[in-house]
Amino acid sequence: MPAEPLDTLLQSQSLHRLRASVAVPTYDRSHLQRSIVHIGVGGFHRSHLATYIHELCQAGHRDWSITGAGVLPSDQAIADALKPQDYLYTLIVRGPQSTEVEVIGSIVDFVHASPHPDRLLASIADPATQIVSLTITEGGYPVDDISGDYLSTSPTAGPASAFGILAAGLQQRYQSGHSGLTVISCDNIPSNGSVARAATLGEAHSLGGGLADWIADSVAFPNSMVDRITPATTDSDRAWLAAHKGVNDNWPVVTESFRQWVIEDNFAAGRPPFEQLDVLTTADAKPYELMKLRLLNAGHSCLAYLAALKGIETIGAAMTCPELHDFTANFLNREARPVLPPIAGIDLDQYVASIIARFSNASIGDQISRLCLDGSVKFPKFLLPTVRAQLEAGGPIGLSALALAGWCEYLAGPPERLASDPMLDLGVSHARRAQHNSAAFLDFPEVFGDDLPRSQRFSDAFDQALRSLRERGVESAIYEALKGDRDLGDRPAD
Repeated sequence: MPAEPLDTLLQSQSLHRLRASVAVPTYDRSHLQRSIVHIGVGGFHRSHLATYIHELCQAGHRDWSITGAGVLPSDQAIADALKPQDYLYTLIVRGPQSTEVEVIGSIVDFVHASPHPDRLLASIADPATQIVSLTITEGGYPVDDISGDYLSTSPTAGPASAFGILAAGLQQRYQSGHSGLTVISCDNIPSNGSVARAATLGEAHSLGGGLADWIADSVAFPNSMVDRITPATTDSDRAWLAAHKGVNDNWPVVTESFRQWVIEDNFAAGRPPFEQLDVLTTADAKPYELMKLRLLNAGHSCLAYLAALKGIETIGAAMTCPELHDFTANFLNREARPVLPPIAGIDLDQYVASIIARFSNASIGDQISRLCLDGSVKFPKFLLPTVRAQLEAGGPIGLSALALAGWCEYLAGPPERLASDPMLDLGVSHARRAQHNSAAFLDFPEVFGDDLPRSQRFSDAFDQALRSLRERGVESAIYEALKGDRDLGDRPAD
């Protein structure tokens, strides 16, 4: 039976009324230690790190809770949504066969630092804070992808940026004589801890006073790999929650049952007891990062633009199209997986099969529009390392080239359908020039570097894919690319 919706929003005082229909926190949130500051409280953070901490609280641990933070003007929306709810929110876990619903209580405060960061700086400097974590998207790091150097001229650099505020908070901590802490990046970028360190030190150097040296000695930046498909919340998600579970929640989170977190055991002070959860601590997270970025993340981006050209709205719907399903399976098996190194404890065949199953989970409703965000940032990290490795090995690149051609055609399409991208105007300009000369799209060094446009084999593959896509459409272009890959003599995909 559908539950009666609450007369008021989800709040601490209404939890007792929900126990019959959903799982709720069993711990006293007022007694939790505010030991984590998290910058970027979007859906992924709330389906991942915040959920792990909630489970520790449910198990009786009181040393860990989260103060959420936003540094962008747009983050006022999450503050407005969560504050009236006492920072509670609902996690809706949709598996292929069943749906589980739970109220999460690990976020106990939220600080909106734009335009006044003082309260956030004080939270970072507070000696009770042991971890600052971040989910600020792949484009939020002012670090050069190739050199790893801090970019002071990046739009994501400066005093009001995430790393500018982090450095200023660490400066207060240093000047107060407090010990260091751990900075954990939860974003999908290679060596995310190392990149976060470079960005933090870059901002710290501008503040002077020995801060950069103190950070280098006292602050830990473990690399990590995070994974859980978390689409944007829709009004239909809110309506379903109210109608079926009696919960009125401004901003619930929808996610899949699968989750994964691999993190290097490199902490400056205390850390949560991850051994009690399904978190893998390791001496080196980079192989796991590589696996996830080049398979799951690349698979998402490669599929998304071709699906968008067909007018498909969700990944689950895309995977019901035989040609898009075949494209994804063959890209993963033929092009991405063969150039990955072995990874301890991981069966790559099983991992690829799990990705196909996760993409095919129609109950998630993962939006194509979400996956089309930030192509100029994602492709250089997720896909182009595979292309370079296959070029060096003389292996197949046809499906990768087709994915990039799909992105080009997407950028050249109607402006109203284009997703946000930090280099959107530049990408659109290159895509429009490529309507007359395909090489014009590759003359985009911020994405392709200087080497790929000089590769005749890559240029020819891209030109062929783009022509095929324009002349024959998505379905025929996919099967032509598949035939080209098979002609190279690779084994068929599973």
